[in-house]
Amino acid sequence: MSNDRIEKEVVLRAPLERVWRAISDADEFGLWFGVRFDGPFVAGTSVIGVISPTTVDEDVARAQEPHAGKSDTWQIVAVEPQQRLAFRWHPYAVESGTDYSQEPTTLVEFTLTETNDRVLLRIVESGFDKIPAERRASALEHNGEGWAAQTELVRKYLALSEKV
Repeated sequence: MSNDRIEKEVVLRAPLERVWRAISDADEFGLWFGVRFDGPFVAGTSVIGVISPTTVDEDVARAQEPHAGKSDTWQIVAVEPQQRLAFRWHPYAVESGTDYSQEPTTLVEFTLTETNDRVLLRIVESGFDKIPAERRASALEHNGEGWAAQTELVRKYLALSEKV
């Protein structure tokens, strides 16, 4: 694994339009991811994300609970319908009393590729080499674990929402 990036992939059994809505609609994204946003994802704008435990998995929700209420600004870089969502944020910015606003951000990219009746979702977070050295390894490790969990959460969310 690179010291600069995290890469995760998941194959989702849902139509491309449905997967796109799950990742590009801020309200839907927040439900499975575990964040409440103050506005929609619009390229060139920023939203405030407040940790609010996921509604999709009780175990993950319990792990998110100690961080509930912590917020960060997400800068929306790209919203390319049914192809790519990209944003910048401060990785693993959960330490109470710490101001992360002057730190560099990482770039998170969600890309979608349609294959038959499935969609390949690829998540890449890059730019860890610019994070302060004292936080870099921890941010890389925790976000790597986090993205592994998030690929399962989006899969679960899509399966649950299909039954509704």
